[in-house]
Amino acid sequence: QVQLVESGGGLVQAGGSLRLSCAASGRTFSRSNMGWFRQALGKEREFVATIRSSGYVYYADSVKGRFTISRDNAKNMVYLQMNSLKPEDTAVYYCAADERTTGQWDYWGQGTQVTVSS
Repeated sequence: QVQLVESGGGLVQAGGSLRLSCAASGRTFSRSNMGWFRQALGKEREFVATIRSSGYVYYADSVKGRFTISRDNAKNMVYLQMNSLKPEDTAVYYCAADERTTGQWDYWGQGTQVTVSS
């Protein structure tokens, strides 16, 4: 069982930056693929970024060049550095874990709200 706890959300002006953190429990973190997703009000949850156990990263086109995902296996942490934020980035951001590296997201955090004002 893996537990994920996100933090770092808040209110920021357009053009600003935020850094989200996700603390993961369990001993399989280093072998897990990790991801960030977001869900805006009235919209479906969408993929933002992933970092595999190998360190390979992949981003949604909408955030490429502005967001950076990283992980610290020694601390069981995954981060999402968000720069040049836009109002359309406003959403609840979720951390997710693919523990078996099958492409299925097995575990989810509770989410953290990010609001970008114009």
